[in-house]
Amino acid sequence: MDRRATLSTLLGRSHAAKAISPLETPKPPVLGLAPYAGTFGFEQAAHLLRRTTFGPKYAQIKDAASKGLNATLIELFKDNPLPNPPLNYDYTTDPNVPVGSSWIDAPYVRDTSNGGLLHQGYRNTSLRTWTYETILNEATSIREQLTLFWHNHFGVGDNQDPKFWYRHISLLRTYAWGNFKDLIKKINVDPLMLRFLNSNQNTVNAPNENYAREVLELFTIGKGPLVGPGDYTNYTEQDIREIARALTGWRDQGYNVTDATTKVGSFFRISSHDAKSKKLSHRFDETVINNGFDKEHETVVDIIFTKKEVARFICRKLYRWFVYYEISTDVEQNVIAPMADILVQNNYEIKPALTALLKSEHFFDVLNMGPMIKNPLVFSLNLLKQIGWSAMEAADLATRHRALSTLIREVNNQQMVYFDPPDVAGWKPYYQEPAFYRIWVNATTLQARMRLTDRMATNNYTAGVRTGLNVLNFANTMPNPNDPYLLVEDMVSVLLPQSLTEPQMTDLMNAFLAGTPDYEWNTIWTNYTKNPGNNTARSSAETKLRNLVKAILSLPEFFLS
Repeated sequence: MDRRATLSTLLGRSHAAKAISPLETPKPPVLGLAPYAGTFGFEQAAHLLRRTTFGPKYAQIKDAASKGLNATLIELFKDNPLPNPPLNYDYTTDPNVPVGSSWIDAPYVRDTSNGGLLHQGYRNTSLRTWTYETILNEATSIREQLTLFWHNHFGVGDNQDPKFWYRHISLLRTYAWGNFKDLIKKINVDPLMLRFLNSNQNTVNAPNENYAREVLELFTIGKGPLVGPGDYTNYTEQDIREIARALTGWRDQGYNVTDATTKVGSFFRISSHDAKSKKLSHRFDETVINNGFDKEHETVVDIIFTKKEVARFICRKLYRWFVYYEISTDVEQNVIAPMADILVQNNYEIKPALTALLKSEHFFDVLNMGPMIKNPLVFSLNLLKQIGWSAMEAADLATRHRALSTLIREVNNQQMVYFDPPDVAGWKPYYQEPAFYRIWVNATTLQARMRLTDRMATNNYTAGVRTGLNVLNFANTMPNPNDPYLLVEDMVSVLLPQSLTEPQMTDLMNAFLAGTPDYEWNTIWTNYTKNPGNNTARSSAETKLRNLVKAILSLPEFFLS
């Protein structure tokens, strides 16, 4: 598929004639997981950082290219401190949380007029703006991409208590590249998951199979083709029933409480637990699970993880997140299988297996550089991180909070709501065949994306105040901002994953200079840099740069990573 031409059609533009690109040639044999030994220059560093972060700046790409692949990977997986908790940014009527303090342990206040809870709404908004700001402030790290990956993997939907959500998302951050088996054990008894899939209603007298079914089908081993009545290749209906029994007895606490002494957490109620033996099917070697009380749920995970299909299952999902959705027979054999071997050899530690993928010949194959359609969050935050957003330069929390609240609505309009995937399987572009990533772009979301880029580029975005991209600072981060041709080339190399055709570059130059002789740009830029406080000099440079940035962001290539 010619992805550039497809997006050009969606954007209502004709696709310029060009030389046949590698994406259109017959595919050569799939490169495998052998370490990449080619040049690690600006292009390769940009590819790695585009896929692992939410938008690298020019300086980050240059720094990565200078350090080399191995050093950059070490930096990406550096165990930085977790972000400080979300705050009450500007809500002045919460008696339990002063402005500037965190609400993550604070109880609610009962609304005496209707029996509901006060102050929950602003905390939910605070949770979301805190998440966006955490992403925007993140340096060279893969943590936030992996946090979103796990959020998609577990697919927990909307929940009214943000205190539960904070614990859940912090758990995902903590285990971002940690031990997959240990993460599942934590998820088994995570207060938010207990509520979401009704595990808090799973008792010896009334077993609830919701979580047991999903932990097998979606979280660990995958279903596989149906091969017989109740037999899904990797597990059976018998396994669902028996595992549900093994998971009985767990409860959450602290949900929507007004009592300051009751903290968010989970606990085991022995009287609700099924103490009898459970026998699994032939898919798990007819293993018998004896009563393990509060540790029995961990035994379940240990048994599931004896099956190597667990490793292949999660490696496929990591591949679709970081490389591409198409997993051919060759990719399964040459990439997924050896990656799964690494995962098993390292007792299900994610980091070694994912590192092997990100430093492989396959990852840096030209066929894998640029064909991924960005999800709405990456698309929207890319422009803000790479170019700079004037609203985030505000010193006070309340202004940034209001700006981010507006941005969140824009991303939601693109059909990706953080903290509310559409179902337990996550967002459809990561699993629904045959469209996969192309689901992100439709008549509704396309208009939402173009509206955001156009308004940001022209400084006509309203987020409490009129704001937009800081194009002057962006140009100033380029090595040759006074040379119009080199400036355009450098901006393109940062913002786009694929090289442009000569006609496209000509169109960008025309949008940039708008009839001005090319040599005059040097004068315009020099006048601005020497007199940054002069409104006329500033406006002259800024107007041309906004036209250029708007033209770049409108290209189909900006939709790609």
